[in-house]
Amino acid sequence: MIKSILIANRGEIAVRIIKAAKKLGIKTVQVFSEVDKESLAVKLADSSINIGSSIASKSYLNIEVIVNAAIEVKVDAIHPGYGFLSENAKFAEAVEKAGLIFIGPKAEVISRLGDKVQARILADSVGVPTVPGSNGKLKDISEAVKVADRIGFPVMIKALAGGGGKGIRIVHNREVIADTFLQAQNEAKSVFGDGGLYMEKYISKARHIEVQILGDGENFIHFYERECSIQRRRQKVWEEAPAVNLDENVRARMCEKALDLVREVNYTGAATVEYIYDDVSNEFYFIETNTRIQVEHPITEMITGVDLVAEMIKIASGIPLSIKQQDVKINGHAIECRINAEDSDNNFLPSPGKIEKLGIPDLNNVRFDTFIYEGYTIPMFYDSLIGKLIIHGDTRSETIEKLRDTLDDLNIEGVKTTIPLHIKLAQNKDVLSGATDTQFLEKLLK
Repeated sequence: MIKSILIANRGEIAVRIIKAAKKLGIKTVQVFSEVDKESLAVKLADSSINIGSSIASKSYLNIEVIVNAAIEVKVDAIHPGYGFLSENAKFAEAVEKAGLIFIGPKAEVISRLGDKVQARILADSVGVPTVPGSNGKLKDISEAVKVADRIGFPVMIKALAGGGGKGIRIVHNREVIADTFLQAQNEAKSVFGDGGLYMEKYISKARHIEVQILGDGENFIHFYERECSIQRRRQKVWEEAPAVNLDENVRARMCEKALDLVREVNYTGAATVEYIYDDVSNEFYFIETNTRIQVEHPITEMITGVDLVAEMIKIASGIPLSIKQQDVKINGHAIECRINAEDSDNNFLPSPGKIEKLGIPDLNNVRFDTFIYEGYTIPMFYDSLIGKLIIHGDTRSETIEKLRDTLDDLNIEGVKTTIPLHIKLAQNKDVLSGATDTQFLEKLLK
């Protein structure tokens, strides 16, 4: 069993990993940048180590700095969390070369699934439906036009190295394809350091549904699905488990195909297979596989009773999965609201600053995964997510009712937050009926 872990992340996921490790009797070392020295994760970890600059590229995204820190403090393993280096194959390889355990899949698996084109080829090979598109990287604008003519408009131009909604453009006609291609290419170069693009048919009435997987290299289990259709700028805002109004046969096929995919690469750790689902045709299509724990993993934990982060650590320790597929049942309904330090009434302007007051309702079946506390100053350098409100109930209607009450009682003063947005969503008739797609929130906010 792993005895010590360095957490190569920050914020609420670092706190989440520390809590899981403590339950397993594992010592934790928290990395921190200059601006994060007073973070809750630093206070909760058994020890901590300064990795320097508040600028992420020099600290949380610096492979050499983090691996050297792990060697210095003599830990057994590194947990990457989500974001930052969590899906970086070079990071996983560097961890392995240093003689440490990477809590996640092997570097070659991250590389294979992280390459959008290779992942599509893999999905096709095991019978996972894929959206019609280019068979590989687009060479130039001319090829982009030819592919678009073949599959039909509208289309999506997407970054090969993409993630987090970056490097994606929707194109409705031939006239704008050249300019759009260059915009997506420039953004991809800027954000990912790789301007490679590919193309897919754009499904206009799409829902985002994903399947949670755990694998130990030989045994693979799904934990059913989550729906993440309520998004802003392709960033998830509100997530639910299980998905709303989903046909049972479609649910079963989604889960089975996700297992086929991870089985093909002998996957180890936590993975999420993402699909878009076309409500009109009742068909679903593979988007990508996230080779890490997801931000929204708590709603799956709530409906299944399984600590996914703890299971990741056990798998990385070489312990085979003790859970059987028949043991995984859906119990009730769960919703997660992402709470960001942003002014949702003023174009979502970031709102870093000091937390003057914090009141978190202490209720059964309510979680608030966070890293903030009274007196803590939210830095301006990183993602604006400050907490996740997770609610569980016996039914969806009960969960939403409990969510409304909890949002009213959740008090964060000193910074603007997206709590008002979630209060509106919890009262919206389309949200209540489950009639949302990935364009719903953008239209609502216009």
